Amino acid sequence: MDVRSTLASLTYAKARPATAPAPQADAAGGGFGALLGSFADTLKAGEDTARAAMTGSADPNALVQALATSQLAVETAVTLRDKVVEAYQEILRMPV
Repeated sequence: MDVRSTLASLTYAKARPATAPAPQADAAGGGFGALLGSFADTLKAGEDTARAAMTGSADPNALVQALATSQLAVETAVTLRDKVVEAYQEILRMPV
């Protein structure tokens, strides 16, 4: 086996396709992932507070605040989803 062909095949295997995006640390996808993590943390905190309120270890004011925060987070996510769907539908309506 020729060393050059082996080196060429290894280099080809490591090369990314031209259609694949270059990984970026500050890309919008990273920010979106952080946003989803924050959303999940907000819902988890609301569930924990509700669980604590049912056992009697949390005051009602904390429960109301956690429920309001969770409701706001869910409404924001639904609004964002609706805007994305609306934008997708507008793209589909564009003439080719």
